[in-house]
Amino acid sequence: MKISEIKQALAEVEAVNFRLPSGEYLPAHFHVTEVGLVSKHFIDCGGVERRETVANFQLWEAGDYDHRLAPQKFLHILEVSQRILGTEDLAIEVEYQQATIGKFGLTREGNDFVLTPKQTACLAQDACGIPDAQPFALPQLQMAGAACTPGGGCC
Repeated sequence: MKISEIKQALAEVEAVNFRLPSGEYLPAHFHVTEVGLVSKHFIDCGGVERRETVANFQLWEAGDYDHRLAPQKFLHILEVSQRILGTEDLAIEVEYQQATIGKFGLTREGNDFVLTPKQTACLAQDACGIPDAQPFALPQLQMAGAACTPGGGCC
């Protein structure tokens, strides 16, 4: 999800609900504690220099159970954050505390914002000698009449 998409979504929803990949919802009293610009300048294992920039939202919860972040308040936070984020329509990355700080992508499903898993990957597989994933076929099982027999290939 990009900044423009979350702004549009916030104008359409009545409540801000975040859902984890497991299907569990963040407690309704969560806070958006940070909105930031995260730039990563790196060299991949193949020696290629790369840059990546995302808008980062940090979600957090405290013991203030009566707190609710209204869509309009979240939009206001994004407007104030534009000083840092600039005008580029950046992809969004979300941080949320679990056993450690988890990093997630973000999508929308209906009225919910869904945190999506992020995966590591080798960006230079050809330079590292990593073969393309080759699909493999399961051996064809043979049915020996109506029952399986030892060594018959059906189980």
